[in-house]
This record gives sequence, structure tokens and C-alpha cells, in this order.
Amino acid sequence: MRSIRSALLVPLAGGLAVALAVATVATYLRARDEASALFDVQLSQLAASVTGMPLSVAPGGPSIGGGDAPLVVQVWNRDGVQVFRSRGTGDPPERRTPGFSTVATPTGPWRVYSVLAQGELVQVAQPLALRDQLAATLAWSTILPWLVAAPLIGLLLWFAIARAMRPLDRLAAAVGEQHPRGLRPLPSDGWPREVTPLVGALNGLLARLDATLDAQKAFVADAAHELRTPLAAVHLQAELAERANGDEARSAALATLKSGLRRATRVVEQLLALARADHASQATPHTGVDLAEVARTAVAEHAGLAAAKDIDLGAEPLESLTVDGDAHALATLVANLVDNAIRYVPSGGHVDVAVERREGAPSLVVRDDGPGIPAAERDAMFERFARGGQADAPGSGLGLAIVRRIAERHGATVALGDGPDGRGLEVAVRFPR
Repeated sequence: MRSIRSALLVPLAGGLAVALAVATVATYLRARDEASALFDVQLSQLAASVTGMPLSVAPGGPSIGGGDAPLVVQVWNRDGVQVFRSRGTGDPPERRTPGFSTVATPTGPWRVYSVLAQGELVQVAQPLALRDQLAATLAWSTILPWLVAAPLIGLLLWFAIARAMRPLDRLAAAVGEQHPRGLRPLPSDGWPREVTPLVGALNGLLARLDATLDAQKAFVADAAHELRTPLAAVHLQAELAERANGDEARSAALATLKSGLRRATRVVEQLLALARADHASQATPHTGVDLAEVARTAVAEHAGLAAAKDIDLGAEPLESLTVDGDAHALATLVANLVDNAIRYVPSGGHVDVAVERREGAPSLVVRDDGPGIPAAERDAMFERFARGGQADAPGSGLGLAIVRRIAERHGATVALGDGPDGRGLEVAVRFPR
């Protein structure tokens, strides 16, 4: 793609050249027309001045003008005998018809004026080449100042465009000085009016990038911290299993080791799920997704885990409600809610999944009768690795963060409330109508 300088300079310079060419042609044509009218007047005046003058009876007699005169005068008497011819150049035509006419000759076209007066035919002729030469001279003298000024105008255009483009160069330099470790907003003052919106858009982008980079740094730091503990525990449990005396002690150590591995695996899976939710493209194709079908699938997949903890996992009467979304992401959302409920609800508890309308909006609700979350801590539970006051809870602290990211992508809201009869927790995801 051409530069903006070229895109401005080439049309302006080309337009100037075309305008100059058109002006040259127009000036030449106008000068030729004016010269032709002037010379026609001259021909008629000369013919009038010659009429009635005492002239020689032969062409070699007295004459008008020198040998290189641009006008040729010829006179014939009433008998058709030429009684006079000036010593002009060329071979003029003998046009006997009165009035103006243009006659072609072997030496080129001539302009002829003939007049009949006092029994004589007076003819004055002039080659058109002389008129064209004079018209060209007049046109050249008129257009010459513009030809001299055209390069100066082009140079001024180049300097003006270069000066107008200087703020873009300054903006490029300011953006190039930015560093990923510390993105700073560009100065908002001192820019031309046309560049100010671009600077504002860049500042908005830099702010979003800075926030994203800070979030990624925090995520990496938190992830390293969260993985350090289970991995250290796994390492310690492996050493204990290695030094265990007897089958019973070894079995207990191996069981603890498996539990630590499951927790580390769960943390890694949740970290990957959160990374996908954070960086999922907004252009991911959305289709119609039946929330009831997604809920039934999640309940079926977690039935074994619920049974192992003696938890009653069920689906309330599910209303078939279709929302526009990413089926895989919505399945991850429901799976995280159900998994969180099962992990935190004690043995013998209940977890119910429902699909219903709330204030006319499709909603997916997961209720349990577990320990719940205090109202003062609910907002903070959507942060990464947040466990509230349950630091020793079995989860990774990423489930609700993943749920919120997926809900935001679908334009949905997530609200935490009290469970059935004021016990436990209810998580309601409300989609747009």
C-alpha cells in the first residue's frame, strides 16, 4: 500500500500538471482566436487604405512593404488585369470572391480578404503560419510564469504534506517507546484535531493491554503458588510411601499420594479451563443451546462423584429453554457449578440443578444445602483462587472465576444467594432474554 504522503502528493502534483496543460492549450487557442480577429481587422484596414491609391499597372511597379512583409497585396482592374502586387513572401492565392476566406495552397493555408471598390478588386493575403506563430508567442509569454512557478508550488506542497505528517511520525515514535513491562498512556495534548481520536483509541488499547498483562502476571504468580503446595505435598507423600514399613502404612501413604495427585490434576485442569475462558475469541460461532440438555448431561457425568460422597444429586423439572451460545463453554460452566457443589456439600447433602425463567429471562440454577458462603464474602468468591474463609477446602478456587468468564462472554450475569430454606448456596446464571 502506498504511503499517505504519496497518496496526497501524487494526485495534487498530477492535478497541477493537468491544470497547467489545460491552461496552456486554452491560452494558446484564445490567443490564436484573438490574433486571428486582430489580423482580420488589419487585413480589412489595409485593403481599405490601398483602395483608390495610384498604383503601377504592372506587378513589378511600386509596392507596399519589403520583401519579407507578412502581408501580400494584389489589385486587379475591372478588366481582370493585375495592376499591382506587393513584394510579400510566399505564393499567395488569387481569390476573386469578396470577403474573408481561408485558402489552402502548396505552401500552407492563407487568410485572404477581398474587396471590390472603385472598379478594382483589392485582395490582401496573409499566411496562417504567421498567425499561429504569434499566437504561440503570446501563449508562451502568458504561461511561462506558471511553468516557472509550478516546481515551486510542487515543492511547497511536498513541504506542507511533510509538515502535516510530522505528528504521525511523532505518534509512531511515542508508541514505539512503549515497553510491555510498563505501558504508559500517550500525552493527550498537543496533537492535531484529526490525530486526537487515534491517540484516545491507542490510550484505551494501552490501558486494556496493561490490565491484561497485570492480570496475566497475577495469574502466573497465583498459579505458581497454588501448584507449589500440592506438588510439594505429592513429593512428601511419595517419600513417605517409599519409607513406609508394612503394607498398611504403605497403603495409607499411597492413598494420600493419590489424593494429592488428584488435587494437583484438578488445579491444572481448572487453570487450563480458566485460560481458555479468558482468551476465548469473541468470534466463536454461537448456536442455539438447550440449557435443559446441558444440565442433564452435567448431572449424568457427576452422578458417580456424588454417589461416592453419598450426595443426592438431581435435576428438578427442567424447562426446555434455548439460548444463543457456545455449547462447549456452557457445558464447562454447568460442570464447574455442579462439581463445586458436590465438593463443598458434606456427605448426605443435596444438590439440585434447575432450568427456569426468572423475570422472563432463561436461568440456570444450582442449589445445595451445604455450608454456603457468607454474604460479605460472595463478591470476592469470583476472584481467582478465592476460597473465602475455607482455606483448607478441597477445591482449587477457580470454579466460580471460570463460571463468571464464560457468563460474561454470553452476556449473562451470575448471582450468589441462599440455598433452600436459607441453608447452603444458590448460584443463578441469568441469560439475556
